[in-house]
Amino acid sequence: MSNERKSGGALVVTGCYVLWGCLVVFWNLLSHVDSMFLLAQRLIWSMVLMTVVLLLTDQRKAMLAALKDLRTVLLSLVCGMLVTTNWGVYIYAVNSGHVLDASLGYFIEPILVGLLGVIVFKEKLSLAEKITFAFGAAGLVYMLVTTGQFPGLALLIGGSFAFYGAVKKAVHLSAGLSLFLETLTMTPFALIYLTYAMTVGGIHVEELLPGVQMLLLPAAGVVTTVPLLLFNIGVQRIPYYLAGILMYINPTLQFFMGIFYAGETLDLNRLVAFIIIWVGVLFTLGEKLRMMARQRKKSE
Repeated sequence: MSNERKSGGALVVTGCYVLWGCLVVFWNLLSHVDSMFLLAQRLIWSMVLMTVVLLLTDQRKAMLAALKDLRTVLLSLVCGMLVTTNWGVYIYAVNSGHVLDASLGYFIEPILVGLLGVIVFKEKLSLAEKITFAFGAAGLVYMLVTTGQFPGLALLIGGSFAFYGAVKKAVHLSAGLSLFLETLTMTPFALIYLTYAMTVGGIHVEELLPGVQMLLLPAAGVVTTVPLLLFNIGVQRIPYYLAGILMYINPTLQFFMGIFYAGETLDLNRLVAFIIIWVGVLFTLGEKLRMMARQRKKSE
């Protein structure tokens, strides 16, 4: 793999994580809109955008083949349910003043992925990963004991995405086709909810988002789909351990956005819990940086 290709891939993946980390700004523009309504819109517009992308890239045959495979459709439905949970809880967290909880969720998500890898896929953790897992668990226990609050939002965000990744290992589709099927299987539920919300629920979009603000709804599909496509383009050009290092850009940005943009208060106990988790993360980051150094020496 050439250094130019690696650099380009790293830049694309970094851009993806920066976009994810800054999504707080976008969802705050829609903070006055019901979270479930936004989730339904996000699903539908993501499906529409992916349909257009796949048709423009001449993947009609692949789309039809995937739709005819019952196992693939059912697995995509499960993936759709998990990613919908992740998206929905994240929107709710941001729009209800819990950006720091969302940040915590994405910090512990790699730890949960490692746990699933050991339990479900019988994978073996390195010593550094075991230490990271121990510190992550300690941070969560500390938060629970000192604050008396169970970090439910964080665990839902991190856990849903961890399980989503585990199920996707069984789906043998391209990233774009997989996202299309996931959103397509959830679209009927989104349409049913939107119909109910705008008839019985009394939600009037033209009042909530007058004029050009209405464009924020299709934009929800764009901000959902574009970073994911960037990730899948970039991750093919770089070693996966480098993607693992860059992954922490997202929750770190969310953490600072929560404090300096959303103005959330970080009490001492939660700060200590974050520090415990960060210290654990440093062990894995250090290990992956050493792997990068070894790979660089081999390529010289």
